[in-house]
Amino acid sequence: MIPLISFVGYSDSGKTTLLVKVISELKSRGYRIAVIKHDGHDFEIDHKGTDTYKHRQAGADIVCIASSKKVAIIENFAQPPVLDDIVQSITNVDLILTEGFKQEKKPQIEVHRQGIECIGPKKNRIALIADQQIYEGVPYFKLDEIEAVADFLENIIQDSTL
Repeated sequence: MIPLISFVGYSDSGKTTLLVKVISELKSRGYRIAVIKHDGHDFEIDHKGTDTYKHRQAGADIVCIASSKKVAIIENFAQPPVLDDIVQSITNVDLILTEGFKQEKKPQIEVHRQGIECIGPKKNRIALIADQQIYEGVPYFKLDEIEAVADFLENIIQDSTL
C-alpha cells in the first residue's frame, strides 16, 4: 500500500510553499511522488473552446486527454469524491501527499504560522511544521527544515505502515 500523508492548515499557513520544497527534496532523493490538492471551490481545469471542454459540454462524464508525456482525466461527480476513491487510481509512486483534506482521518502534518488559527490537537496528527511547537507529543519541525521533513517522510516511505 502506498503511504499517504495530508499536509493541513488554514489558508496562508504556507502549505503549498512548503510542499513544493519537500517534493523537490524527495525527488532529488529519487522518489516518485503523487500530490492531491483539495480545492474548496469548483475549479475549472478545462477551458471553453477546447475539444475536451466540448466533450464535457456534450455530456461526457469522464474526459481524458493524453499526449506522449502526460494524461489528464476529468471526471464529474454527483457527490463529492471520497479521498480513498481518488487514491485507488494512483499507482507507480512511493508516496501520496495531499494538500488539504483536514476533515479526513488520514495521517496529517499540520503546517502553522503565527497569527493564523491552529487546527488543534488530533489523533491522526503525526507531525507539526511551524514557527514554534504548539502541541506536545508530536514531532516538530521549523518551517525551513525541509531536509528534516524529507527525512521524516523518507522513513515513512521505507516503513510503509501508514
